[in-house]
Amino acid sequence: MAEASKVIHVRNVGHEISENDLLQLFQPFGVITKLVMLRAKNQALLQMQDIPSAINAMQFYTNVQPTIRGRNVYVQFSSHQELTTMDQNAQGRGDEVFSPHGFVEKIVTFQKSAGFQALIQYQGRQNAISARTSLQGRNIYDGCCQLDIQFSNLDELQVHYNNERSRDFTNPNLPTEQKGRSSQHPGYGDAGVGFPQMANAAAIAAAFGGGLPPGISGTNDRCTVLVSNLNPDRIDEDKLFNLFSLYGNIVRIKLLRNKPDHALVQMGDGFQAELAVHFLKGAMLFGKRLEVNFSKHPNITQGTDTHEYVNSNLNRFNRNAAKNYRYCCSPTKMVHLSTLPQDVTEEEIVNHLAEHGTIVNTKLFEMNGKKQALVMFETEEQATEALVSKHATSLGGSIIRISFSQLQTIRENSQ
Repeated sequence: MAEASKVIHVRNVGHEISENDLLQLFQPFGVITKLVMLRAKNQALLQMQDIPSAINAMQFYTNVQPTIRGRNVYVQFSSHQELTTMDQNAQGRGDEVFSPHGFVEKIVTFQKSAGFQALIQYQGRQNAISARTSLQGRNIYDGCCQLDIQFSNLDELQVHYNNERSRDFTNPNLPTEQKGRSSQHPGYGDAGVGFPQMANAAAIAAAFGGGLPPGISGTNDRCTVLVSNLNPDRIDEDKLFNLFSLYGNIVRIKLLRNKPDHALVQMGDGFQAELAVHFLKGAMLFGKRLEVNFSKHPNITQGTDTHEYVNSNLNRFNRNAAKNYRYCCSPTKMVHLSTLPQDVTEEEIVNHLAEHGTIVNTKLFEMNGKKQALVMFETEEQATEALVSKHATSLGGSIIRISFSQLQTIRENSQ
């Protein structure tokens, strides 16, 4: 074993593993003072408050293989005795690393496949030039986190919240953000770092009544799904979002222009991607039987031909993730409608959905004071078309939500 240090080096840290996952792994052994994610290398550096705490952690994980989200991670003492910043008083904060070069107005941080990144807005252009000249190629921490600084093509950063991921120093009164919502910003972030994830495999299993559905391993770490045999004349990114968002949060979607019946869908994490592949493979949509497989691409590169959904309030798993996992299933003939207007009628619901197929039965009911409905179509394909076409559309002034129901029939006491 290497010389003891209060800094622990963690390897095989997949992109689905969050800072919080690592904290949970080591917090039983003492206070953690610093954590640096080296995403480009699938590694992390974690500093305990003192060496005895680090030794306790290392001794424990010598006998017990540490596992996060089904992935084995490997720990050893770091060659660093301490994680130090360029400025000993900086405490790792980006504004203090950059503030010697001028007034920092705004900061947005986010995770991309190439590693942890940040956008920093200065009060003046010359400040930004000075910062790049002085800091390019330097390390934030001693021996790691080398800065690669480029000028952004954005004129102004849009900051909505003051928290650990974004800050507007010109507006200290911004909220810290609603609990459970993504702290990323449109067009800045990458693979799902802002999405609340299930804490561990046991919590996911609990959502499914104690065990994962047959055929679901819960260990997949590939977030991007390749969908083929689409009907290019009738499909678009929003329709794909409506379908795939039943199984997890969507980061971005790209229709392949050179293969118009193919698309890439990037999910919030590997577990959500596995659910989508499992439940949607072979589903019928717009006269085509879908092929749904894991993509060889770890993520979708941002570009003019991609649609961004990481910040969409239509992502279903930002809140009540465990509840939404329970509702995951293959397409059925029955759809469930919620967030309906209180004065809606069954006739209005039928008129809204009838163009997509033959409606066999409907039931309008109230739960917890809110109107909901069940609508049964003649075929699963018709129900799927109605869902992808009419989820998140307006009915009577309300944006309705549609999901598949696992009920086989509509009874008078159906809830």
